[in-house]
Amino acid sequence: MLDIKQWSTEWGGRTLTVETGRFALQANASCTVRYGDTVMMATVVRSNNVRAGIDYFPLMVDFEEKLYAAGKIKGSRFMKREGRPSDEAILTARLIDRAIRPLFDDRVRNDVQVIITALSVDGENEAGFIGLVAASTALAISEIPWSGPIGAARIGRGTDGQFVLNMTDSEYETHPELDMIVAGTPEKLVMVEAGASDVADEVLFEGMKWGCEQLQPVIELITKIQTEVGKPKELVITDEVVEKAPEQHAKEAVEKFVSDNAESMIFNSPKVSKAERVAMTEQMKEAAKEMLVAAGYDDTVISAAVAPMKELVAIEISKRILTHEQRLDGRSLKDIRELTSEVDLLPRVHGSAMFMRGDTQVLSVVTLGAPGDVQTLDTMEEEGTKRYMHHYNDAPYTYGEAGPLRGPGRRAIGHGALAERALEPVLPAQEAFPYAIRVVSEVLGSNGSSSMASTCGSTLSLMAAGVNLKKPVAGIAMGLASDMKHGQWKVLTDLQDVEDGPGGMDFKIAGTRDGVTAVQMDTKTEGLTWDIVEQTIKQAKDARLFILDSMAKTIAEPRAELSPYAPRIETVVINPEKIGDVIGPGGKTIKKIIEETGVDIDIEQDGRVLITSIDAEAMQKAKDMVLALTKEVEPGETYEGKVVRLEDFGAFVQLLPNKDGLVHVSEIAWTRVNKPSDVLKLGDTVKVLVKEIDQLGRVNLTIKGLLPKPEGYVEPEPRQGGFGGPRRPGGNRPGGNGGFRKPFGGRRDS
Repeated sequence: MLDIKQWSTEWGGRTLTVETGRFALQANASCTVRYGDTVMMATVVRSNNVRAGIDYFPLMVDFEEKLYAAGKIKGSRFMKREGRPSDEAILTARLIDRAIRPLFDDRVRNDVQVIITALSVDGENEAGFIGLVAASTALAISEIPWSGPIGAARIGRGTDGQFVLNMTDSEYETHPELDMIVAGTPEKLVMVEAGASDVADEVLFEGMKWGCEQLQPVIELITKIQTEVGKPKELVITDEVVEKAPEQHAKEAVEKFVSDNAESMIFNSPKVSKAERVAMTEQMKEAAKEMLVAAGYDDTVISAAVAPMKELVAIEISKRILTHEQRLDGRSLKDIRELTSEVDLLPRVHGSAMFMRGDTQVLSVVTLGAPGDVQTLDTMEEEGTKRYMHHYNDAPYTYGEAGPLRGPGRRAIGHGALAERALEPVLPAQEAFPYAIRVVSEVLGSNGSSSMASTCGSTLSLMAAGVNLKKPVAGIAMGLASDMKHGQWKVLTDLQDVEDGPGGMDFKIAGTRDGVTAVQMDTKTEGLTWDIVEQTIKQAKDARLFILDSMAKTIAEPRAELSPYAPRIETVVINPEKIGDVIGPGGKTIKKIIEETGVDIDIEQDGRVLITSIDAEAMQKAKDMVLALTKEVEPGETYEGKVVRLEDFGAFVQLLPNKDGLVHVSEIAWTRVNKPSDVLKLGDTVKVLVKEIDQLGRVNLTIKGLLPKPEGYVEPEPRQGGFGGPRRPGGNRPGGNGGFRKPFGGRRDS
C-alpha cells in the first residue's frame, strides 16, 4: 500500500511541491520535486559494506536525462534508446555533486549513490537546481548521516538591475546578463556556478548573497518534511570503526610523526615545483614506514597507515598558512606563480598559444570552420546549434604518471565547459564573424587550475587567430586554509596541489578587466561565510588584472588578419524567394556547386548565402554560380547565351542557369529568316539583348538589335501567325517563353 505524502510552498512566483511514498520505495530514501511542470525524482542508496583499503569517500552522483520528459524521441535513425550521458547531463551531475559532497562525513567508506532522474521538463524551469533540491530532500529524510538540508536556486538579473529568483529560460533569452545557480543556506554558500556577461565583481557577490537569502523557504520546507517522515540518522560507519586496534594505533602514530617532523621535512626549504613537493611527500612516507617497521607493525597495517600521507601533509601546510601565512613554495597569500605565454607555436593551424602558470601548462589551438560546422544540440533541454566549442584534453603524462589513454572523463568535460562559458560573452556577433570556432586545450602539465589556464590559453589563441574578441579574458583559482571550529581562515590566490586539503575550497573566477564571465566553486567545508566569499572575489579581481597585464605583453589585441590557412567566408545576399533556386530540387543545384568548386555553402532564411573556402578562385566561381542562379533579368541587358531549343517560331537561349529567353524568328537577323534552324543550331553561343519582359514574366530577346541596321533597310511584311498567332503546345503563344525546361528535369522558372 502506497503511503503518499505531499508538501508545498509558494516560492519565486511558482509552487514548489515535494512528494514522498509513491516512487522508488526500495531506495534508502526517494522523493519527487515539482516546480512548474518540471518534475525531478531523487533517490539515495547506501551500500551495507564498508570498503576497506580506500582513502576517499565513495560518493556517486548521476543525473539521468530522459527524452520522454521533454516529449522527444532520439533523432538517430538507428538508436532510439538514450545512450551515454550527454555533456549537459554530466555537467548537471557535477553541479549537484559539488553541492552535496561537503556535507557528508568524508571518513565514510560505504558506497553512497545519488541519482536524479528527470521525469518531466517544461522547457522553462531549469532542471539542475530543481534536481539539487530533490537530492537535498532525499538525503535529509534518509538515515544516511548528512549535514543538510540546503537549498538551491537559479538567479538572473533583469534590465532594471534587480535580481530575479528562479529565472526561466524565456527570461534568460531576453536578459542574458547573469545565469547563476547557488546552493547553501542564507548564512553560508556551499556551491555556486555562473555564467555572466561582464558583470561587475561587486554585483556578482551581491547576487550570490541575495540568492542564498531566498533559500530559506525551501530549507524550512525540507526541515518540515524531515521532521514528519525522516528516518533517524545512523552513526557514521567508517573504516576506523571496523579496524583492529593495531591498525588504528598505527594511523595515530603516523599522524603524530608527520606533525612532529613538519618543520624538518616539510618546511625545511621552499618547495617551488610539483616534483619537489611529490618527492617531499614520498620521503615523509618512507620515513613513516621505517618508524612503523621499527615499532613492529606488519606490511598490511603499515600500508594502510601511510596511505593518507598526502592529506596529512596538506593538513600541516594549512596549519602553517593559518599561523604564519607561510606557503610551501615561499609565496605570500596573494602571490601568483611565474607566468609564461607564447603565441604562434604551430605553423599550419589557424591560431595557437601556450599559457603556463607554475607547473600548469596548456597549449590551446584554434580551428575556424564554415557556418555548417556548428554543433547540433539535441538533448532533453537543449535544441539548436552551438558555434563556439571548447574541448579540454589531458593524459597521464599531464600529472607525471603512466596509464591507459581513454576518452574525456567527467572532469575533462566539466573543465572544458567552464572555459567555454568564460569566453562566450566576449565572442564577436555571428553576423560579423560567421565562423564556427573550435578551441582545443591540450593540458601538458597540471598542478592547480588547468581550467583557468585553459581560459587564458583560449583567449591568447583566439586573438592570435584573428577572432575579434570584445575583451581578453583571464581566470584564476582561489584557495582557502581554514579551521572553522576556531573561526580561522585565510584566502589563497593561485591554488595548487597540496594547498587543496581539508578545510579548503576551489573557487574559480574568470572575467575581463571590467567584470566576471564565469564562476565555479566547490569547497571542503560545510559552507563559506559571506566575509570569506567577499574577500575571495576582491582578491581574485586583483589576480585577474595581473594576469591580463601579463597576457597583454604577449598579444595585446586580436590580429587584424586571419591565418592564411584559415578558410575565408564571403556573404552573398539574395532575395529570400530565390533560396529554392540555389538549393534546387532535392538539393541537386547546391550539391552541384559544391562538387564543382569544393566550397562549403550555408544558406540563412533571411537570404544570406555564406560561401566558405580556402581557395580564392573556387570562392569566386561559387559566388558567380550563386549570383547567376538568383539574378533577375532586366530589359536592356546583354547576355551571351547558349541555344537550347529550336522551334519554327524562334530559338530559346539560356541566359542564366534557370532562365531562358525567346529570340523570335523575326529578331534573329535583319534579313528574312524562314526558320531559326537555317542560321542557328543547338549549342551555339549567341549574343542577345533583352528586348522586353512581358506581363507574364516571359523574356523576349533579340539578336539583330545588337547588329547595325543595313543601309537602305526596309521593314518586311508581318509574318503569318506572329505574336498574335496560334498557341503552341504548352499553352504559350509563339512570342513568349512559357514552358521552359529546368536543368536536371522539371520546368524552368519563368
